[in-house]
Amino acid sequence: MIIGLIGGLLAAYLAALLLLVIGQRKIIFRPDPTQVDLSQFFAPAGMTDIALTTSDGLVVHSWYLPPERADGRVVAYFHGNAGHRGNRVSRILPYAAQGYGVLLVGYRGYGGNPGVPTEAGLYTDARAALDFLKNQHVNEKQLIFFGESLGAAIAAQMAIEQPAAALILEAPFASITRSARLRYPFLVFDALVSDKFDTLSKIDRIEKPLLVIHGELDRTTPAMFGRMLFDAAREPKQALFPAEAGHNDLMQHGMPERVLTFIDEVAEPANRRRAGNE
Repeated sequence: MIIGLIGGLLAAYLAALLLLVIGQRKIIFRPDPTQVDLSQFFAPAGMTDIALTTSDGLVVHSWYLPPERADGRVVAYFHGNAGHRGNRVSRILPYAAQGYGVLLVGYRGYGGNPGVPTEAGLYTDARAALDFLKNQHVNEKQLIFFGESLGAAIAAQMAIEQPAAALILEAPFASITRSARLRYPFLVFDALVSDKFDTLSKIDRIEKPLLVIHGELDRTTPAMFGRMLFDAAREPKQALFPAEAGHNDLMQHGMPERVLTFIDEVAEPANRRRAGNE
């Protein structure tokens, strides 16, 4: 009887493990595949749809607003795992209002784009978007990487691969494996995770000014992950952990103001150098 009970428990465990392995990408990626158009959203004047061909042959749409500022700065915005780029228009308005350019990076499988999202695929989409900015003559001193939740992992990877002025991480997780272990104890093993998004193992390779913003009441991605990344990151770095903020309401808890201040501070050394040479 005991052997039968153990066998039943083992079978149930293996079945749960199999279901988790098979369904992991449906848990990680929650795209809204609906075709989206700029006219459906209160996008800033001048923002246009751009079609970008990725290195693996997909045509992925993003939305681009050219900068109006004299410094030509552009925020490359990498959104989270759910919805699509249209849901993020309201999030970029504070920066657009200050004349910053914005590239709302579109992903495969999201917002009418073809393809199926994977870690490697989203990195490929991000590279195509940054290649577009290079063709728009946006240089490394003008480029700000901004990543939201899952997008923070994409922004961090791009910050390792390409030069930029700064990196901003909003409600980031340390890695998919660490997040999954919180929700599925005893079922998550690193070798079985297909899309690791392991920002914690990479963060100390990033040599850019860093700002981490994470709500203390975040139940989706606990603030301890933001603190892990911040502690492991190199200087110069800053952090904001609003006590009353959760995962999706950081806009209401001082994030835009802190981001704008941070970007201004990042620009100051270059401005001082120019002034000293005049």
